Amino acid sequence: MAPKLGQILLNNNIISEDQLIKAIEEQKKEGGRIGSNLIKLGFITEDALVEFLSKQYGVSSITLSDENIDPSIIKFVPYDVANKYQIFPVSKNGASLKLAMIDPSNVFAIDDVKFMTGYNVQPLVAAESAIRAAISKHYEQTDGIQSVVDDMASFDDANLDFVKEKEEEDDIADLKNAGEDAPVVKLVNLILAEAITRGASDIHVEPYEKELRIRYRVDGMLYDIMQPPLKMKAALSSRMKIMSDLDISERRLPQDGRIKLKVKGKGIDLRVSTLPTLFGEKIVMRILDKSNLNLDLTKLGFEEKALKDFDEAIRSPFGMVLVTGPTGSGKTTSLYSALSTVNKVDVNIMTAEDPVEYNLGGINQVHVREDIGLTFASALRSFLRQDPDIVMVGEIRDFETAEIAVKAALTGHLVLSTLHTNDAPGTVSRLLNMGIEPFLVSASVLLILAQRLCRKICEHCREEEQIPAAALIKAGFKEDEVGTFKAYRGKGCSECGETGYKGRIALYEVMPVKEEIKEMIVKGSPSTDIKKEAMRLGMKTLRMSGLTKIKDGVTTLEEILRVTFED
Repeated sequence: MAPKLGQILLNNNIISEDQLIKAIEEQKKEGGRIGSNLIKLGFITEDALVEFLSKQYGVSSITLSDENIDPSIIKFVPYDVANKYQIFPVSKNGASLKLAMIDPSNVFAIDDVKFMTGYNVQPLVAAESAIRAAISKHYEQTDGIQSVVDDMASFDDANLDFVKEKEEEDDIADLKNAGEDAPVVKLVNLILAEAITRGASDIHVEPYEKELRIRYRVDGMLYDIMQPPLKMKAALSSRMKIMSDLDISERRLPQDGRIKLKVKGKGIDLRVSTLPTLFGEKIVMRILDKSNLNLDLTKLGFEEKALKDFDEAIRSPFGMVLVTGPTGSGKTTSLYSALSTVNKVDVNIMTAEDPVEYNLGGINQVHVREDIGLTFASALRSFLRQDPDIVMVGEIRDFETAEIAVKAALTGHLVLSTLHTNDAPGTVSRLLNMGIEPFLVSASVLLILAQRLCRKICEHCREEEQIPAAALIKAGFKEDEVGTFKAYRGKGCSECGETGYKGRIALYEVMPVKEEIKEMIVKGSPSTDIKKEAMRLGMKTLRMSGLTKIKDGVTTLEEILRVTFED
């Protein structure tokens, strides 16, 4: 453990042992930091302390004044954090944030600000009185709740309306009152408004032992947004549960609900999940903004041949089309886009989803509820008595669902569904492991599509990047390709939140189940052999799709290495 300030000053003969003892006694009686007590007792001047700390830690000192403070930087560090650590944001240069600090050795403060903002922190030493004065002046001494609200004041919640579907029960008076307290209501509204403005897909509200953290997932990556006072956790969770029509008295079991909002007249749904954790309820809200749903297959990221193969498969009169990938890889968007493409007045389309994420006109959508026995399998059985042409099953999770889906595909229906596998060829093994006979898989499956989402380079700060030839070749480029294209990266700007990325695009691995593949499935060939044969027949792997996106200047090598694996 690093020595404390008093001991450091004593070791350097700046103060005497007697003076340190008196300062510690004063600290026990009156509180405060050891440095401020030494100054108050007259044992050291503030200027001398700043000068010593500057030399001790090898960082520059700064005299805080309006001339060297950029007002636009204040928003990067909320009042609660600035007040807790006695720090003050001074200026920003590229990806570095200059931070005035009383104690430049406080790694907790530096790490918190770095984690919260995404910037590298450059500490500067400043006098405690100057930092206090700057916080008082520029943050207007707002209280804990109001400071977070003020920090987000640019996001007006006047256009955000909560659509109440049921009357709330008059239960657990204290929690309910706390959840309806005006500052809490405004804070929750502004958390939602900013998330929607930033294009976030999820909001995470996370209680820990000594802090409460709010994070947004933007373009697939989580970012720390704010840390409201810990004492607000019950009020925040109560407000969110009231809005979701959940039981605020039940804090021992997970709950799921929905919130309907109107933002500037635009309808937005939020899927809410609560989970009891060690220090309170974690709440995750998935933002479902139909206006952001891209249902045009040509704009999702397909390359020409892959799109042609997929389009042919979804227009087949019967058979099965499977979309695979991990959670959050865009499978639902691909399936909705496929359904929208074939959604005609003469076609009966039925879907079983858990849950229904977006309402699509002209399509009969069923919300699966396993708690009352409405499973994927039972919904699928019922669908087959409803004269369907196309059936979409949200996910094949077990043998029963897989068996019914295969039989439906073999009896004149087009079946679309998803599985959780790493790549397209691996999906065959997954179906076989579920217990489906090889000849049934061979006869029913038309095409398997594996996908991932990668972040796109921000158009506003895109710049050319020089990548060593060895790195490109290791990633999968051929030697004769190196030097024939330009690679790009995002420098980082206000448009993309200094990340260098804005928006996402899909990488696709499309494997049509041709005769050669069918024979291999019936023979029980391993997925590695099936993959080699599919590639020989023209399939582009996820990594190959990613390399094409790099050549097109859409994304970076770093991003492709993050989301795909070597072939």
